Amino acid sequence: MSFWGKVLGALFGFMFLKIPGAILGLVVGHFFDKAYSQDFNHMGGFGRFFSDKNSLKQQAIFFHSLFSALGHLAKSDGKVTDREIQIATALMDDMQLSGDARREAQDAFREGKARDFPLNDMLKGFYDASHGRRDILQVFLEILIQAAFADGQLSQEEYTVLEKVAKPLGFRRRDLDYLISMYEAEIRFRQRQGQQGQTNSNRKRQHSDQQQTYSAQQTLDDAYRILGVDASDDEKVIKRAYRKRMSEHHPDKLVSKGLPEQAMEIAKKKAQDIQSAYELIKQRRGF
Repeated sequence: MSFWGKVLGALFGFMFLKIPGAILGLVVGHFFDKAYSQDFNHMGGFGRFFSDKNSLKQQAIFFHSLFSALGHLAKSDGKVTDREIQIATALMDDMQLSGDARREAQDAFREGKARDFPLNDMLKGFYDASHGRRDILQVFLEILIQAAFADGQLSQEEYTVLEKVAKPLGFRRRDLDYLISMYEAEIRFRQRQGQQGQTNSNRKRQHSDQQQTYSAQQTLDDAYRILGVDASDDEKVIKRAYRKRMSEHHPDKLVSKGLPEQAMEIAKKKAQDIQSAYELIKQRRGF
């Protein structure tokens, strides 16, 4: 329970009007403390989910914005499928949302499905709450891109919604296309890295040497895409791009800027992909 309003109110009241002022300041301070406390309570389940009151409001807005945008994305083709509900549920599981926080996420998802949902206004509010921090906004957009690809493809309707999300957050179409291209490369890279981790006895023997060579080359091409560089770039450019990409998804940096720890798993997986891609390029180029 907050009490500083009463203390400061009584103190300043006493300074100006002695005892009567102290009493008046105590009353005013009581109402201030009560209103302040209610402001946090009105944050709902998300608010109670976080222990750090300094970042509570910003993180609650992040989750509400994220799941309402997911609901809007799911409804983009006219109906929400069981698969899309499973995707949202899996994301809640990954973020370990439970109890009131999970119910808030479900409510936000339902709000986003409404035909008249004010997507643009919501995103502007989220942008302001995030103080325009591009790395936080980018992770937000990357989560939505990942959700859109969860069924293995990106529909035109989903792309249109992603465009509508990207613009108020300060991302142009080419920025969105760049992030989508990188995510597609990450999907292929993970799959091929997994295939390379299999033992020879588990691999299909009917694959020709030519196919295996092509797969290795494609994996390297995707590694360059993940870092956002070209194969013709020199070592200095590649190292600089690697450091920049890692900085964008460094867990400690993102948490300090307001990304909820519960959303950190997405950033960690991307950081792992960036690290693996860089290691592969280093190995192939010998630096």
